[in-house]
Amino acid sequence: MKYKLKDLCKIKHGYAFKGKDILKIPTKYILVTPGNFAIGGGFKEDKCKYFNEQGEFPKEYILKANDLIVTMTDLSVNSDTLGYGALVPKNKIYLHNQRIGLVYDIKGDIILKEYLYWYMRTYKYQKAVVASQSGTAIHHTSPERILEIVVDIPNIKEQQKVVNILFSIEKKIELNNQIKDNLYEQAETFFKKEFVNHQCDNLIWSTYKLEEIFYHISPGTNYQPKRMESGIPFLNVKNINNGYIDYKDAKFIAEEDYKKVHKTWIPEVNDLLISRIGTLGLVAVIRNEDLPIAVHYNFLDLKTKTIPFQFAYFLLKSNYFQKKYRNNVKQSVQEYVTVDDIRNIEIELPKDNTIFHKYIIIYDKILNIQRQNKTLALLRETLLPKLMNGEIDLDKTKN
Repeated sequence: MKYKLKDLCKIKHGYAFKGKDILKIPTKYILVTPGNFAIGGGFKEDKCKYFNEQGEFPKEYILKANDLIVTMTDLSVNSDTLGYGALVPKNKIYLHNQRIGLVYDIKGDIILKEYLYWYMRTYKYQKAVVASQSGTAIHHTSPERILEIVVDIPNIKEQQKVVNILFSIEKKIELNNQIKDNLYEQAETFFKKEFVNHQCDNLIWSTYKLEEIFYHISPGTNYQPKRMESGIPFLNVKNINNGYIDYKDAKFIAEEDYKKVHKTWIPEVNDLLISRIGTLGLVAVIRNEDLPIAVHYNFLDLKTKTIPFQFAYFLLKSNYFQKKYRNNVKQSVQEYVTVDDIRNIEIELPKDNTIFHKYIIIYDKILNIQRQNKTLALLRETLLPKLMNGEIDLDKTKN
């Protein structure tokens, strides 16, 4: 049956938290902003803002685990996240900020909250939100506009089957991410023990400048891409996601422009990228499936010389290196690190290369998980509209 969302639920605005108490430094309070919504919906925590623990606010604006929220403001040109839904994660304290809508009073006898969540992650729904938006540079919607959207929903039993299928994929991705996080922690523990505390027997250590470890340390291109719907991906810092390249919000350049830009600078497989302007220290490895790409000037491209690229990845991500990196930060309009300063950063390494082997194994496991998750995410995005449109016979599913 078809319903307007206003017949199924209500949506309310969050609280206008005082700007002086909004922090970048982590506290126990995470302030939910539009930046916590992934393109395509769902919650992400890679760009959090925090609230002063001594700051005052009404306690009813503390969100509960599994609350359904929507974003009502979007700064991107194409309104990439406007209106998308997310579920509040567990185990942390999240605050209901203004321009974030809380979906409540859901009529559970007609629509499951979890089904409504997945509906609010569909392309069809999000485009309906965008079509009713206001604003040009900053895009806005409102509870009233969202609640006017019409949704065609099946019975509760079929809703539950749809929810089970989609969450089974989501849980596999979450489990993979937990395994991946444990592998990162394992690598960092090894690194601290061996390369920071030197708790290794019979190893000879030497100090090297970074330019001795990488034979190529060069910035990307300062080319300004024209906005295109397709072409060669042109990467910026927002396209780096946990060590790999995410194309969801990438700009593109024409192939003929790409050939001009890369006469003197060509990214290759197993090169490493590290951000050096604005958002500092983000690291990624270029994989075969990533090419061809162009990379912005605020990245450095590094090609390994004396160490495996897999170990170099953990080296650049380590607290040990990141601290040395931050020691070279300069400030103008935004923070930056010069190419010469990076080349002269000193690193201690052992002469025995066999110590790198465990890092190669860990990296390969992480890469395999990332590829699995990419396949699972594609499966989820393919199934979502088909399940919502009734294109899949749910009687033949096991759920």
